[in-house]
Amino acid sequence: MTLNVRQTATLVVALSICGLLLVPTNFPALDGDARLTLAVFTLATCAWIGTPIDDTYIALGAGLALTVTGVISSDTLFGTLGDETVWLLICAFVLAAAVRRTGLAGRAAAFLVSGARSVRQLTHLTTAALVVTAFAVPATSGRAALALPVFLALARVLADRRRLVVMLALLFPTVILLSAVATLIGAGAHLITVNVLFEATGEQIGFTQWLLLGLPLAVASSHLAAEAVLLTMTRREDRSGPVRITAAQIQEHSDQPVTGPLSTEETRCALLLGTVVVLWCSEPLHQVPPAVVALIGAVVAASPALGTVRLKDALKTVPWSLLLFMAATMAMGVALADSGAAKWLVDGLPNGLSPALFLGVVIAVSTAAHLVLQSRSARSSVLVPLVVVAAVGAGVNPVAAALASTAAAGFCHTLPASAKPVTLFAGIPGTPTYTPRDLLRLSAVLAPLTAALVLLFALAVWPLLGVPVLAP
Repeated sequence: MTLNVRQTATLVVALSICGLLLVPTNFPALDGDARLTLAVFTLATCAWIGTPIDDTYIALGAGLALTVTGVISSDTLFGTLGDETVWLLICAFVLAAAVRRTGLAGRAAAFLVSGARSVRQLTHLTTAALVVTAFAVPATSGRAALALPVFLALARVLADRRRLVVMLALLFPTVILLSAVATLIGAGAHLITVNVLFEATGEQIGFTQWLLLGLPLAVASSHLAAEAVLLTMTRREDRSGPVRITAAQIQEHSDQPVTGPLSTEETRCALLLGTVVVLWCSEPLHQVPPAVVALIGAVVAASPALGTVRLKDALKTVPWSLLLFMAATMAMGVALADSGAAKWLVDGLPNGLSPALFLGVVIAVSTAAHLVLQSRSARSSVLVPLVVVAAVGAGVNPVAAALASTAAAGFCHTLPASAKPVTLFAGIPGTPTYTPRDLLRLSAVLAPLTAALVLLFALAVWPLLGVPVLAP
């Protein structure tokens, strides 16, 4: 389908739905605010799907339209920028800039990878290293940029084993995307989910609770995906040969030292990062909000005496467009809930679904949503408000449903354009990498596996960790 045809189709759908909403005799259960909200929501979603217009621009336009028409107040629209989750992400990017500048990530990767003695060991040690980066670098695109030099070093060392290089090229973005669920700062979509849950139900998920629920799923899905990548991208003879990668070989292709004693800056940065992560994980003990801990860490990381990066340089790495997108879509979520539009939408869904079937449908839709909405944050902005309201109506715990939807939406491997990390590793000049056909072959295996794993966690694992399937 060409872009023009897709644009025309989405425009026809958007105008048709808006036309139906504008007729007062249609849908008598809807009041004026709900009609306006659904019209704006439809136009924004269709614009995200079918136009090349920037996602943030669309979200800001939708938030502005809802404010001008009086559906939400200006305080609601602008107040989302001051939300503590936005500040958490800003400060996390400042900390990530300090880590990136010192080269600690390269040292950690070299330490893990150099212990591999077989292809399978290399695959899973690389996976473990990538999972760990979720604690140091927020957003999947930032982690992909941080991991790219490590991949290039491995690719040069393994230049005579082409299929292994292609396998690693696909392994890096696959694990980066699936392991993001490990932490609250792993993706902007997580912060949107937390905010929607709080606005709709009053349930507050903190950094520690998300870590408790998300880390086991991240580890399991990442290593499951690693096996899937290994088996679909290599042959038996590729996997049977020994592997010997030394830190010295990686150092040849790295601009920063990966061995030897830590420098003063590296030591300070490692201590600071470790302290921040420990404080995040121990929030129930000291009751200091994660955003405040992150702000303290960011101030220290950028301080003249103890810091490793200048504040103005660190702030340049913050994805301000993403933050504005999050703020605007949070406002859209408030409008959907407060106007009654979300409740009206889900009231039309079939009743009587069992909790397992309901969660299965949510996970299946969320897994497939990347084929329509490429932005992970946009997927959560559209799906989570509806999932939360539908879960309440179905008697399912909205926290379990929202988490399942967000975790399932982390699968976005089908096309090179489905996610930024996939795009980045698909086009590396001078290095063998995967093709669209490779992605389709992997997705055919990995999509049902990851969906089934998320459903297993929602039904059997998360209830043991304090998130029951049924609404309390």
